Amino acid sequence: MKAGLPPGESAPIGSRREVRDLLARFNTAPDGAAAKGIGTERLYGPGMVIDLSTSADDVNQALVSVNEDDIAWPVLLRVCKELKWKMVDLETGRSFG
Repeated sequence: MKAGLPPGESAPIGSRREVRDLLARFNTAPDGAAAKGIGTERLYGPGMVIDLSTSADDVNQALVSVNEDDIAWPVLLRVCKELKWKMVDLETGRSFG
């Protein structure tokens, strides 16, 4: 936990622009279409979709939806290892990274 943060809160992982730039290294980016909804920015990657909240410029968390297990998991593991991020499966509570 970083100093100055209330208990239970995490430090931002970066601005939306910084997060997009970091994930671009893993072939994950917006599709270039106009935003279809208000409140989230959608990034498409190998076997997955990542939604970032647009309610603030800083990103504290992202929602990852896996649609191709065999393709997405090796990429997600590499993202966590290289960027030192942590992921939690909301259905099982398991975490890695």
